[in-house]
Amino acid sequence: MTNQTSLTEPAAKRRGFTSARISLGKIDRAVPSNFVLLLGVTLFLVVFGLIMVASSSTIDSYLDSQGFFGGFWKQATYAAIGVPLMLILSRLPISFWKAWAWPAIIVAIVLQMLVFTPLGIEDGGNRNWIAIGPVSGQPSELVKVALVIWLATVLARKQPLLGKWYHVLIPVLPIAGLAIGLVLLGHDLGTVSIMAGIVLGALFFANVKLRFLAVPVLGGAALLAVMALTSENRMRRITSFLDAQCTDYEGLCWQPLHGTWALAGGGIFGRGLGNSHEKWAWLPAASNDYIFAIIGEELGLIGCVVLLALFVVMVIVFVRIMRSASDPFTRIATGTVMVWIIGQAFVNIGVVLRVFPVLGVPLPFISAGGTALLTGMMAIGVVLSCARHDDASLARAKAGQ
Repeated sequence: MTNQTSLTEPAAKRRGFTSARISLGKIDRAVPSNFVLLLGVTLFLVVFGLIMVASSSTIDSYLDSQGFFGGFWKQATYAAIGVPLMLILSRLPISFWKAWAWPAIIVAIVLQMLVFTPLGIEDGGNRNWIAIGPVSGQPSELVKVALVIWLATVLARKQPLLGKWYHVLIPVLPIAGLAIGLVLLGHDLGTVSIMAGIVLGALFFANVKLRFLAVPVLGGAALLAVMALTSENRMRRITSFLDAQCTDYEGLCWQPLHGTWALAGGGIFGRGLGNSHEKWAWLPAASNDYIFAIIGEELGLIGCVVLLALFVVMVIVFVRIMRSASDPFTRIATGTVMVWIIGQAFVNIGVVLRVFPVLGVPLPFISAGGTALLTGMMAIGVVLSCARHDDASLARAKAGQ
């Protein structure tokens, strides 16, 4: 009897210890449903974008002596870098973002300043790129990510003080104004408008009083009006947009009209993947700014609705993450990324539908453009990090265990 007890008790202890280890392992590996949903819809959008870039860029890639799939392989390379980077960022704790917020915004602003050095590249009247050897990119896209992290950190820290207007303006106005002003000096009005939305979104989700937002909104609108009135090219774009007939067919109306014809040609079911007519050198920027027109032509109304539904799902997940947040950093950062991604998609699609004048902003995760894809996935990585480490329901579940 004694021998049986001495043999049984250690075995029971070993079984209990093992089961405890397994149970703890399950808790540690538990992932919030919001994390899974956001990761899934983002990966779906990236894959969808790769397919459409492969289809829409074949002719332009061939004409540029890159082969039919040169544009696709370039975008796929950035996606292959972006997915692991997004997953790595999702593992970082919220304290990491708070600690590195100031260095991030300083480095981003310095990189944006390089645009005005010999490293800078001008394209289409905009000086918003830098090239180091064979690698080129848009520092303004990194500024967007840095702004999200920095604004969320500063505004979350100053939550009790935001009832006074000067605490709202300092240091937000000087730093954010400098970042946006550097992009504005490069004449990239489309990116400036998205960055302004990022700042306003951060202030809104930080629960800043609406009357405090009136001054920057009116000031920004006045600045945009001045920039438009002082640029002949921008004024021509606006007047052609206001012209319902768009009579300047061989000039500024060429791209908007061919984008409209691409959407009309697709009908409900589309011409079929790869069967676009407009991508045969008729529609400029078919694989980036006007890729939504190619989606409409090849996949029809159904394809466009599916894409819009994916962005709607993304909005729902963003809102769920904000509602489950216990740290104001999570609420502000998630809301700001939502304004950035969804707002930019809204502007891009609006341009293709001729609701807005041509602004030159890509469709997030879909348009060709390595820097935009990488930084968009980095922003999602920050939100995933917040969803993983600041989920109230998950915290309660762990406490209950």
